[in-house]
Amino acid sequence: MEKGLTHYIWTHTRKQQLWILLIVALSMIPYFMSFDLPKQIVNGPIQGQGFEGEAARQLFMRIEFALPFFGNVVFFPGIELNRLQMLMALSLVFLGLVVINGLFKLYINTYKGRLGERLLRRIRFELVDRVLRFPPSKFKRMKGAEIASMVKDEVEPLGGFTGDAFVAPALLGGQAATALFFIFVQNVWLGMIAGIIVAVQAVLIPRMRRRLLVLGRERQLTARELAGRVSEIVDGIGTIHAYDTSNLERADVAARLGRIFKIRYDLYQWKFLVKFINNFLASVTPFLFYSIGGYLALQGRLDIGQLVAVIAAYKDLPGPLKELIDWDQARQDVQVKYTQVVEQFKTDNLIDPALQVVSVDEPQRLDGPLSAFNLTLTDDSGAPTLEHVSIQFAPGEFTAIIGGAAAGGEALAEAIGRTVWPESGRISAGSTDLFDLPESVTGRRITYVASDAYFFFGSLRDNLLYGLKHAPLRDAEYDDAHIGMRKWEIDEAKAAGNPDFDIHSDWIDYEAAGATGPDDLFHSVAAVLDCVYLTKDILELALRSTIDPAAHEQLATHIVALRQTFREELEKAGLGNLVVPFEPDRYNVEATLGENLLFGNAIDEELMGRGIGRNKYFIDVVTRNGLDRTLYEMGYEIAENAVELFAGLPPDHPFFQQLTFMTADDIPHYQQLLQKLKGKDYSEVSDEDGRDIIRLSFAYIEPRHRFGLLSDELMTKIVEARRQFHEGMPEEMTGAFERYDPDTYTASASIMDNVLFGRVSHRQADGPERVRAMVISLLSEPGLFDQVLSIGLEFNLGPGGRRITQVQRQKLNLARALLRRSDFYVFNRPLPALDSRTQEQICQNALTLVRNNGQESAIVWVLSNTSLTDLFDRVLIFDKGRLVGDGKHADLADNATFKELVS
Repeated sequence: MEKGLTHYIWTHTRKQQLWILLIVALSMIPYFMSFDLPKQIVNGPIQGQGFEGEAARQLFMRIEFALPFFGNVVFFPGIELNRLQMLMALSLVFLGLVVINGLFKLYINTYKGRLGERLLRRIRFELVDRVLRFPPSKFKRMKGAEIASMVKDEVEPLGGFTGDAFVAPALLGGQAATALFFIFVQNVWLGMIAGIIVAVQAVLIPRMRRRLLVLGRERQLTARELAGRVSEIVDGIGTIHAYDTSNLERADVAARLGRIFKIRYDLYQWKFLVKFINNFLASVTPFLFYSIGGYLALQGRLDIGQLVAVIAAYKDLPGPLKELIDWDQARQDVQVKYTQVVEQFKTDNLIDPALQVVSVDEPQRLDGPLSAFNLTLTDDSGAPTLEHVSIQFAPGEFTAIIGGAAAGGEALAEAIGRTVWPESGRISAGSTDLFDLPESVTGRRITYVASDAYFFFGSLRDNLLYGLKHAPLRDAEYDDAHIGMRKWEIDEAKAAGNPDFDIHSDWIDYEAAGATGPDDLFHSVAAVLDCVYLTKDILELALRSTIDPAAHEQLATHIVALRQTFREELEKAGLGNLVVPFEPDRYNVEATLGENLLFGNAIDEELMGRGIGRNKYFIDVVTRNGLDRTLYEMGYEIAENAVELFAGLPPDHPFFQQLTFMTADDIPHYQQLLQKLKGKDYSEVSDEDGRDIIRLSFAYIEPRHRFGLLSDELMTKIVEARRQFHEGMPEEMTGAFERYDPDTYTASASIMDNVLFGRVSHRQADGPERVRAMVISLLSEPGLFDQVLSIGLEFNLGPGGRRITQVQRQKLNLARALLRRSDFYVFNRPLPALDSRTQEQICQNALTLVRNNGQESAIVWVLSNTSLTDLFDRVLIFDKGRLVGDGKHADLADNATFKELVS
């Protein structure tokens, strides 16, 4: 990258800068005319110069020039106007000049803004592009949050300065010079006064602002370090809680914030001191104009029109001058920021851009062996992790690597995966050095997987297919309304030096997954999910998901029809009482009282949770049926029983898991509330306290809590209140509430709840597990299974895939690798979190899947479970960074290291 920001800006925006400078030069003409016009108005029509007689008239807008060889040439003879007409004409011209100057400023500022945003886009893209080309060792010494802070925040001022880099000094300097020149023309002494003040400001203020640049640099560095530290806290929150170091982190953050505060406070002191001095100097000049200019006017050496014009011109001088000084500070400030960013992104051994050029063509197969010659690897401290190893992996060969911790096998796998670079020696694919091959070859023909899987924020499907997205293979289709917008986006991308790839195109390489297109891709996906035993997990995610029936009409219809099938299966298994269905005219004893009363789900946030208790219509229905007092008494008794039973238990006691209507933190609140309400009638209770008590009754389930509070009479009243609630529901509430309907899919409920359309009985301890297994079995029928699994694939993994377990992440990581058809698969202990039995099953499945993919692919697998070596064609044994064994499983029986590892 360019070391100087000004040179960088000029290199990439030369044509645009020259154009806007031309516009700035043209804008000086009406700007100067607007200075001279007030003098003409004051001296002419207002004071009467040239209008001494009543019938006196003057020519308006006469355009005449003295040209060489031609003499005086009149281009426009002008219009004769009297004194009043001349006043109005000149005033209209002044108004026109104001409009013209305003339009010039509008165009210049808009153009500058667009120019600045383009360059900011260019800078940010170049920085991210460099990150993508950093050598692997660079990432071990940098914090992601600091890099993100630099790309997002620290280069932001550079974009704002780009438009002003050449335009601002030209425009502001031109305006200031025009105003100063005009003052000199009117009176030399007043011009000298203004010039001296301007010189003092131009010399003194920049010198004082140098301290601001130093403080600004310190503020930038400390803020960047704070961002990196906060990122570390987020990533290491488990370690912090495990070792009780949260207060240490608080102390560290407080110290950093204290340092930032001191820097910012010093910055503000200097900033406002400089501002005070600058404003003082700007205010002294009018004082000198009024005093000295007034004296000259009294002496007759300066007319009133000139004095008014000088004062009017000076009003336009401090603004451009101040902005010009600010521009100089901004220039130095952004230069410091730019230099710091360039230093952070400057590194040796950047990956050659030619190795990352996009390729839409299928790369040629690696038919030759993968070989290492005298390979030596080191860690960041310089200690060798692999020493002088020479080895060869033949196409189609399945090789297992075993060894103890840091034995060298993992390092070899990392080198083949290009996540570490050789210290000496080389790795070649056929006769070509592996590190000279473009990533379009190595990134497709070699698949590398380690245990530390990373998943991007997005759906499970996006992350599973991530390894297939190398290039935009099929263009996105746009309607007529969006074609113009897409063309504009392409033009802007090219103008900013960005690639014009369309992120909305289809980037998936279906052939690499053994598919012909999106229609049969699911078969390949299902195969790899079965291979790593992840299908059931994804189905579980799908069962807990909600769908839009309009977008998945066929699936919603299937699930509604499945309700009856599910009931029949329960009856066949003799489990008819395991799930109690929702029925419009019956109370569901396995559901909460609130569910029975509402018989549906609130969609509007104002009606969710405690919001329904504040709804006037709902309160009216409950009161009209006499349920308000009954539910209050019921809630009061629940509170008494809960406080009596659980008040003395610690907050983490397992009994609280059964207490659905109250948490351990609520116990003290209800203890105080019971004391407050003791002996009071319901009519004496405040609305807020009444809602707190009635809320408890809404979560009550008789078979689960067994307080004996639910009578047949109460259940009948609740069902009647439910009927009235739905029949008389106001129109404005209709769209905010979704009623349970046996023949309609409930969009606000999960797929599992829609299949059950009821509640599992609390009388059987293993009821939920048996129901879940039965539902999964029903959803596994052809056609329906694919749709449900597809819903599970839409589950959002969260940042870094943290919403799924470590075991699931490792399974998904291996599935993502197996989905691709590659020539070499390198698996570097991919499943350490799994038990030995599951590792063995997945390993067998993976070997079978690769063996049958028709590619004659090779596998290099660094094993966590050394007992699996008999599954491979060849076994390599590493110890202390050296290769100490190489052969078939049966041939290594006498190897001492092998015996030690497999025993």
